[in-house]
Amino acid sequence: MTPERLARIKHILDTRQPDLRVLTDQVHKPRNLSAIIRSCDAFGLANMHVVWPKEGFRAFRKTAGGSYHWVTTHTHPTMKDAVADLKGQGHKIYAAQLSDRAVDFRDVDFTVPCTIVMGNEVDGVNPVTAEQADEHIVVPMMGMVESLNVSAACSIILSEAQRQRKLAGMFDQRRMPEDEYNRLLFSWCQPTVKRYCDDRNLPYPPIDHETGDLIDGVGWMQEVRKLRANRPRWDDEKKPNFSPREPQDTAATAPAKP
Repeated sequence: MTPERLARIKHILDTRQPDLRVLTDQVHKPRNLSAIIRSCDAFGLANMHVVWPKEGFRAFRKTAGGSYHWVTTHTHPTMKDAVADLKGQGHKIYAAQLSDRAVDFRDVDFTVPCTIVMGNEVDGVNPVTAEQADEHIVVPMMGMVESLNVSAACSIILSEAQRQRKLAGMFDQRRMPEDEYNRLLFSWCQPTVKRYCDDRNLPYPPIDHETGDLIDGVGWMQEVRKLRANRPRWDDEKKPNFSPREPQDTAATAPAKP
């Protein structure tokens, strides 16, 4: 960890916007999902929400450009669950949806806690979610085509959200909760140790915030080895408790003589 890289990590975390999010509604093409994740990272979002496509969620890593490491992706089984969760956190829901009540995306307030809902490439935002949305927003079109690619539209909308938030000074101070900040700082500074801990269900060791290094890596590893050595093995947990067999009356069990 070089001082320059640590400074960049801290700067990114200091400017992340925890209350600006994107929710995709059955966006199924991996390239589009990955491009949206990349835009979330580029415009300062800390979190993205996904409702599982029927084919499952799989970001196309080449298109994402590694940004799946820097944006926390939350998946939900249904849009109803996702919208309820986000509204429960005080978010306004802005659905990118062409309708009679749609307004120019630049006319809504992105400085409040809000989530931008992007529908899939064929059906758009589903009718139930569209009805629940606080606003329908559109990117005005001046050409022959009627719509943009979902990832392109998301980038344009996020650029306006970033512009409004910069004018409001929302990038000038850290806004991320302390526990989330510390978790991400550790994850980004110590990705190998993070994977080791996650795979073995271990707590993260403390790091030095000035260097990004483990405070006592050798001591921590020694404690981990002790802990793992004392854990019961899976094949030790339910071994039968055998006791010496009692002498039996062989006469009672011997077969009768002919």
